[in-house]
Amino acid sequence: MISIPTVTLGDGTIFPQLGFGTYRLRGAAGVDAIVSAIDLGYRLLDTAVGYENEAEVGEAIRRAGVDRDELIVTTKIPGRDHGYDEAIASARGSLDRLGLDRIDLLLIHWPNPRIGRYIDTFRAMVDLRERGLVRSVGVSNFTEPMLQELIDAAGVTPAVNQVELHPYFPQAALRAFHAAHGIRTESWSPLARRSDLQGERLIGDIASAHGVTPAQAVLRWHVQLGSTPIPKSAHVGRQRENADVFGFSLTGDEVAAISGLERGRLWDGDPDTHEEM
Repeated sequence: MISIPTVTLGDGTIFPQLGFGTYRLRGAAGVDAIVSAIDLGYRLLDTAVGYENEAEVGEAIRRAGVDRDELIVTTKIPGRDHGYDEAIASARGSLDRLGLDRIDLLLIHWPNPRIGRYIDTFRAMVDLRERGLVRSVGVSNFTEPMLQELIDAAGVTPAVNQVELHPYFPQAALRAFHAAHGIRTESWSPLARRSDLQGERLIGDIASAHGVTPAQAVLRWHVQLGSTPIPKSAHVGRQRENADVFGFSLTGDEVAAISGLERGRLWDGDPDTHEEM
């Protein structure tokens, strides 16, 4: 079993430095993949209402037989459930599908600013935390102005902001805002899926210098930036490889060189305009 180090979130929650994404892991094969990840040592599991696999995540947790308190289970409120009452109902629905009595990290999946209800949604999440149904509250895909508005209006700082982050889009300004406000950065699509990232000569050279794979070099880059990546794989070998990034360190120059691959967002995911329902 691989031991994944932890950090402490602003609200005091112990949080792994690397987690497991479950997007598109569904059905019996999905359950098997999540069980294998837990068995390998992953303790942060990331799902969402929109992934339509909360039931599979819950089943995997029961099958894996790991003490429930060792796991950080994340799910997300979709755009269609924005609003105070709607968010309460959404979280209860997630609990039912997961078969759990607590969500460890509840996020707003996308801000959907045109709808303009993420503040009420977040207030509901804070109340769910006070009731003991949620341990930590956070957001996903929020910009600095959105985060500031949320903090000012709700009086609570999100523990996490999960965002698109990879060497092609390192988000330096947003990460600096997070660091200044005690928000943990979490990276979705940390390996820049469906891109040529792992084929970049720079990545290959750095990986070879450390005797690791290109994916391991990139995931180590995330760790050293102070972000928690959540790679997904259904294959046990790659799950093991992705988690095994704590036995080496990149130099400061290597981190900077990887960040220098920046080219911008890879997908249609500008939080100011993107809508997810």
